[in-house]
Amino acid sequence: MSDTVQLNGLCDRFRGFYPVVIDVETAGFNAKTDALLEIAAITLKMDSDGWISPDQTLHFNVAPFEGAILNPEALAFTGIDPHNPLRGAVSEHDALHAIFKMVRKGVKDSGCNRAIIVAHNATFDHSFVMAAAERANLKRNPFHPFATFDTAALSGLALGQTVLAKACISAGLPFDASQAHSALYDTEQTSLLFCEIINRWKRLGGWPPAAADTPASSD
Repeated sequence: MSDTVQLNGLCDRFRGFYPVVIDVETAGFNAKTDALLEIAAITLKMDSDGWISPDQTLHFNVAPFEGAILNPEALAFTGIDPHNPLRGAVSEHDALHAIFKMVRKGVKDSGCNRAIIVAHNATFDHSFVMAAAERANLKRNPFHPFATFDTAALSGLALGQTVLAKACISAGLPFDASQAHSALYDTEQTSLLFCEIINRWKRLGGWPPAAADTPASSD
């Protein structure tokens, strides 16, 4: 089997990491004290030619944990009414348990070693996922405890933009501002953006990398 074929598996593309796109909507900026109100997760897949695309999606409205802070400014920004019974909100435990189950299956099926969160300004989303998993006492967290793939940084490098909407437009992806700050919509757009950046790098010849023993050009 050639090196190129070997590098066309998802497990090889990201050093054994299984990328999962995440977006959260919250009632503030402090993951320890402020409520997680909405979360969406999209797994990714790679075809036999090495092109990456979105795969499975899960989305939940989340009930604030007991004692959670609900900052009025954050609620006004997201437009979320955490007390609206029509939200069909579930507990942090139920939301993350379902997401973790989907992700663990993806890790196993793809031959990867561990999942890694892909998000726009990823430190924020990662901190809320980790804090909620700790509160819910979920022991089998599939995600790396601190590493992430940040599409804001990747977009700054590849597209010269760091705002999600502007990065999507620069990448040739449609972006509906009226749907922004919905966890599901933002996750969908972030997944498309991440895939476009990864696939664009491949189209430009950056992946698979040259073999390590390839002689360097003398030019």
